[in-house]
Amino acid sequence: MKAQQDSTITIDIDQMPLRLLDYQNPMQGLGAEEGLKKQPAMQELDGFQKDIMGRIADIYKIHVKALEAQVVNDPLEAENQINNALAATQSLLDEYPEISGDRRYNELYRSVISEYREFYGINETGNEAQGEIFTVQQELFSEDDSWMVDNYDFPDDVNFNKTDVPLIQNDKVNRHLVYYTLRRPEVMETWLTRAVKYQPMMRRIFREEGTPEELTYLAFIESGLNPKAQSWAAAVGMWQFIRATGSVYGLEVNWWVDERRDPEKATRAAARHLKDLYNIWGDWHLAMANYNISPRGLKRAIRRAGGVEDYWAAYPYLPRETRGYVPGFIATTMIGMNPEEFGFQKSYAGEAYSYEVVEVEGLMELTDLANAAGITVEELKDYNPELLRWATPPGNKYPLKIPSNVNKQKFLAAYNEIPKDNRSQNITMHTVRRGESLGIIARKYGTTVAGLYGSNESLSSTIYPGQKLVVPLPRGSASQISANQPTNQQRSVNTSRRTSRTASAPANTTPVTYKVKTGDTVGHIAEWFDVRAWNVRSWNGIGNTIRVGQGLTIHVPDSRLSHYSKIDDMSYAEKQEIERKQRRGENIFIASASTGTDGNYTTYTVRRNDTLSEIAESFGMGLSELRRLNNISGNQIYVGQTLRISAN
Repeated sequence: MKAQQDSTITIDIDQMPLRLLDYQNPMQGLGAEEGLKKQPAMQELDGFQKDIMGRIADIYKIHVKALEAQVVNDPLEAENQINNALAATQSLLDEYPEISGDRRYNELYRSVISEYREFYGINETGNEAQGEIFTVQQELFSEDDSWMVDNYDFPDDVNFNKTDVPLIQNDKVNRHLVYYTLRRPEVMETWLTRAVKYQPMMRRIFREEGTPEELTYLAFIESGLNPKAQSWAAAVGMWQFIRATGSVYGLEVNWWVDERRDPEKATRAAARHLKDLYNIWGDWHLAMANYNISPRGLKRAIRRAGGVEDYWAAYPYLPRETRGYVPGFIATTMIGMNPEEFGFQKSYAGEAYSYEVVEVEGLMELTDLANAAGITVEELKDYNPELLRWATPPGNKYPLKIPSNVNKQKFLAAYNEIPKDNRSQNITMHTVRRGESLGIIARKYGTTVAGLYGSNESLSSTIYPGQKLVVPLPRGSASQISANQPTNQQRSVNTSRRTSRTASAPANTTPVTYKVKTGDTVGHIAEWFDVRAWNVRSWNGIGNTIRVGQGLTIHVPDSRLSHYSKIDDMSYAEKQEIERKQRRGENIFIASASTGTDGNYTTYTVRRNDTLSEIAESFGMGLSELRRLNNISGNQIYVGQTLRISAN
C-alpha cells in the first residue's frame, strides 16, 4: 500500500555558489607579482587571442570532416582531411610557438594527432620529447623553487672576455646558475663534454657568418647540444628548428632526410637566423627571445610593457618558457666561459667533430654502406643524423659522411662490390599482412592511401592477407643534397629594417602577385611557388616579416603560369595539399606538360621520378588503358620514354 504523501514537506534549495578556477592562461605571460587572477569563463579577447581561437575552431571543423569520412568508409577523403587538420595544427604552432603552453591548443593537438596515429596504425610513441633538455626545462619553468638557496656563493671577479651579447647578472640569471651548479651539475657536465665535440665547429661557423661566438651557448638551452633532440611540438635538432623556419634558411626536410638534425647545417642556419633577428630588433636579448617566440607574441609583450623595446621590461608579459630563455643563455655562457669558477673541470675529454665525405648512389641500403665502411649502422647514422630511413634518398648522389679514420679508397672499393640487385627501385611490392590497413601500409613506405589507389587498379578499401600491392616510394630532394651547407640556402638572408633593393626577374618568367593571408610565412609562400625563400625576399626587398594583405611579386616560369596564377585564390588547405603531393613525389605539372601528337593520340615523354599511375591520373585515364596503349604489362618506365596518351 502506498504511503500517503505529506504535502507539508518543503525543501530549501540553496543556489550553487559560483566557483572560479585559478587558471593562469600561459599565453598571457602574467608576472609572478600579479598573482593568480580569477577569470570569468567568458572574457573579452584581444585580436591576438581571437585569431588563435578562430584558427582552433577551423581545425576542429576539419577534424570533424575526417571522422565523418571514416563513418561512410571513404578512406581517401578521410586521409585528406586528417592530413589537412594535422598540417593546419602544425602551421598554427609554427606561427605562434608560444601556443604550446595553451590548454585549448593542447587538447586540439591531442585530438588531431590521435586520429592521425589511429588512421596510419602508429603505435610507437612518435611525438614524445626526446632529450634530457625537456626534463630540465620542465623543472626550470615550474614554480617550484624548493631547491633554491639564498646563500649561494657566486664567484667574485669572474673574468669575461669582451662579448657582443651583454651578460647581465640578476636574480633571474642567478636562479639558473644555482640550478646548473647545485641542482643539476651532472647535466651541465654532459653539455660541457658534448661541447668539446661540437663547439669548435660552431664557433667557426658563427665567425664566418658574422654572428657573436658566445651565442653558440644558446644551443645548450635549446637542445643540450643534442642533434637528435626533438620536442613534442616537432622542433628538431641541436637548434630546435621548426619545419617552417628551417625551410626559410634552406634546411631540406622530406621523408628521406631532415637537415635540421645535421649539426653543421643547422648551426649555419641558426647563425644566419640569429643575425637576421638582430637586424630586426637591434638588440641581442630581443633577438634571442624572438628565436623562441613569434614576432607577434614578442610585440604583444612589448606593447603591454609600455612599448619599450627592452627584453627585461617585457619579461613579466612573456610566456614562462621565453622568460627563462635569456637568463638561461646568460647562465650557461657564464659557466661555459669560466667552468672552474663554478666548480666544473677546466676541460673535458673528447675529439672535435670531423668526418670524410664520399658520394654514393641514391636508394643504397645503409646496412650495405656500413659494412663497406667497416662500422655499424648505428655509427653510420651518428655521422649522418639527417638520414631518416633504411637507405639514402633517391635521385641525385648522396654525400655520405664516414669516420675520418676510415680509409676512403678501401671504402670505395668495398662500395663498388655491392651487388646491383641490392640497390632499391622507385617502386616496391608489398605483401599484405594480417592486421594491416591501407593507411598502415602507406605510412610504412612514406606514400599515401591516394598513392596506393593510383598504383593499383580496382583497389578496394578492404584488403586481405597475402594480397600483393604496388607501392610507389616518395621522391627525395629536388636539389643535390649538400655535404655541409643547408641544401636550399643560396646566400645569407638580410632582414634589416632598411628596405633593400629588389632583385631582377629571371629569364623566361612572368611576374604574378600573391596577397599575404593570415598564417602565411615567407617559407610557406616559397614552397607554394616552388622557389627559394631568399628569392621571395630579394624580389620584394623584404626580410622575414610580412603582413596580412601585403602584395608580393613572384616570378614564375612562363610554361607554368596557368598553375601559379591560381594559387592566390586557393585556401590554405588547398595550397598545403599541393605541397604534400609534391613532397611525396607526385608530379603536379604532368597534366599541363607540353605533349606531342601522334595521330589520334597525344604523347608524353617520361621525366625523372614519374610513375605510370601518376601519369594516368594526371591525364584522367585508367592505368590499364595507359598500359594497353603502350604495350606495358607492369609498372616499369624509364626517363625519356615516349608514352601514347588517349586524346579523349
